[in-house]
Amino acid sequence: MTNHTHFIVACVKPWNRRVFDEIITSYPGVWHFVGRSDELTPEKVAEINPRFIFFLHWSEKVPPEILSAFECVCFHMTEVPYGRGGSPLQNLIVRGHRRTKLSALRMVAEFDAGPVYMQEELSLEGGAEEIYIRSSYLSARMIQKMIEQQPLPEPQMGEVTVFKRRKPSESQIPSLSSLQSLHDFIRMLDAEGYPHAFLEHQGFCYEFKRAALYDGRIVADVIITSIREKDPS
Repeated sequence: MTNHTHFIVACVKPWNRRVFDEIITSYPGVWHFVGRSDELTPEKVAEINPRFIFFLHWSEKVPPEILSAFECVCFHMTEVPYGRGGSPLQNLIVRGHRRTKLSALRMVAEFDAGPVYMQEELSLEGGAEEIYIRSSYLSARMIQKMIEQQPLPEPQMGEVTVFKRRKPSESQIPSLSSLQSLHDFIRMLDAEGYPHAFLEHQGFCYEFKRAALYDGRIVADVIITSIREKDPS
């Protein structure tokens, strides 16, 4: 890999940009940051002609012309083929997982179904944003390994389990059996840009953030807002 080789990193969250600026740009090569889907067009990518396009956090569908012409790599927070699909962090925690593996995948037309370059252990302790930041730094280390070692991806093996992307309405706190389950539910939704855990009661909405579980109780920040009446028209 030469210092003139080009790479693209595509992501939308501020913690991803911070990791790009602090760490990834120090790696050999010429690094380009893409933060919006209109910057990731076949024409613009062809001008850069990257060796890899790394997707650290991306919610838009990548044009098939890019997938077929360039080596696109995403970082998925499950040990695929278990946990393909949406909202992996929340789906893992709600199922009781405390650890997972971050998988670097070759992107194909079917979501999260491509071959695997490598997998690394990832803790699911802490709030969602803390976990996302942790996974971003881990992704950066995996990127360094990939450009140094040039691994060949291997097909996924085993039974496929697909997660469904969660809807904002599913952030309403359900009936839960323990304080631990409630704490897990609050923390798995505690990240910028995500609908936080909430309850609605007598015309008010209670949103919960920064929850801590200790001494048989949960202490959390609560934001209370009035529920607006729906316009009858």
